Amino acid sequence: MIYDISPLVDESVAVWPGDTPFSARDLLRLEEGASVHLSTITLSCHTGAHADAPCHYARGAPGIDGVPLERYLGPCVLLDVRPRDGVIRLADLDASAVAPAPRILFRTREESDRTKFPSSFASFDPALLDELGRRGVLLVGLDTPSVDRFDSKELPAHHALFRHGIANLECLELTGVPPGPYELIALPLKLKGRDASPVRAVLRSLGPGPGAGR
Repeated sequence: MIYDISPLVDESVAVWPGDTPFSARDLLRLEEGASVHLSTITLSCHTGAHADAPCHYARGAPGIDGVPLERYLGPCVLLDVRPRDGVIRLADLDASAVAPAPRILFRTREESDRTKFPSSFASFDPALLDELGRRGVLLVGLDTPSVDRFDSKELPAHHALFRHGIANLECLELTGVPPGPYELIALPLKLKGRDASPVRAVLRSLGPGPGAGR
């Protein structure tokens, strides 16, 4: 079974305050006699489900075209977490579920309204990301707009990802997906030097046991 974990993108989708809102317009229309329907879109690289590039937060780091695709494709586990004070810590996790997983997705909310930017959202304790890096985790993802707090300027969670070469996915739509093991497929576009890319993220069921390998 395949679960689509990408939110719908249209003019109503909320973006980070001050970022470019999504817009679309038709250039040619079949209804008006054109031989094809042709349209153009304007959007931020951080629209909808997206992958950050290291150059988003680290000077001189690679753009999204320089991040290995293997991080966005392969076995993962989806976890339900209810973080204290809005921070996801190691103590919030089931160690047996995390141990074999090279990619981990975190569901922090039961419901989501993508038309409104959240007034508060869960983010990562950098110490958790350091521990996951030591365990060889390749990617983390979550259903919030950022791995760091909304008001953070130092971005300690982003920099923890960079230290360990961990990729991240943000703004995933995880409502209604059962926790457990899956195959993740969430490839970013090959945008030269850009700071992020939208992804079409899906989870494919692996069966009853946890995924193995990388």
